[in-house]
Amino acid sequence: MSQDKQVAFVTGGNRGIGYELVKQLALKGFKVILASRDPKRGHEAAQKLKGLDLDVSFVMMDVDDQESIRQAAITVNEKYGRLDVLFNNAGLYFDENEKLLTMDPSILEKTMRTNFFGAYYVIHSFMPLMEKQRYGRIINVSSELGAMRDMSVQGAGAYKLSKLALNGLTQLVAAEIKGDIKINAVCPGWVSSDMGGPSAPRTPKQAAESILWLATIGPEGPHGGLFRDGKPIHW
Repeated sequence: MSQDKQVAFVTGGNRGIGYELVKQLALKGFKVILASRDPKRGHEAAQKLKGLDLDVSFVMMDVDDQESIRQAAITVNEKYGRLDVLFNNAGLYFDENEKLLTMDPSILEKTMRTNFFGAYYVIHSFMPLMEKQRYGRIINVSSELGAMRDMSVQGAGAYKLSKLALNGLTQLVAAEIKGDIKINAVCPGWVSSDMGGPSAPRTPKQAAESILWLATIGPEGPHGGLFRDGKPIHW
């Protein structure tokens, strides 16, 4: 295996923004690992991209399952021995018009488990691969809805809290890591996907293009920030 290619890993890579991120990274010359909890859809998505002569492979991983995350990290280490770019893209959004105190609490728990703890455990398991080479780029796909100022507006409480926590995690990890390892959060905007619905103004391709730049920033690039369309936005 040639070691000169950088390796990228994308969670929730079988559809929407994740699929476009996998495709665009591969077009840029990365060896890309498409992670999905659905083996059938994940494998099909990877095969489709391989059919375009792109260097894409599939790993089954459920961000709700710590053991599956641990196994995926072992697989990546054994197969590639490195990880250069990590996109925490997997996420869900259940509670558009629900009130936080009257919704079924399991909605909040499930949302936090996927959107926050999922990203935390993925970073926790894959960070040693980046520390080994003292290089890495971690991009958390977050949302402007996770900004503190948005907490004073009712609606989507579970989703907002999960992204508020993810934004906080981004800053805390940024304060801890050493070497040329950078972590940032991005807001892809309102995207026409299974999550965003058909009336959203942005395509997954546009969303992916607006956040891909963080995968290739140099050592002087941003660290511990939240960005939308390449511009910093307030927490």
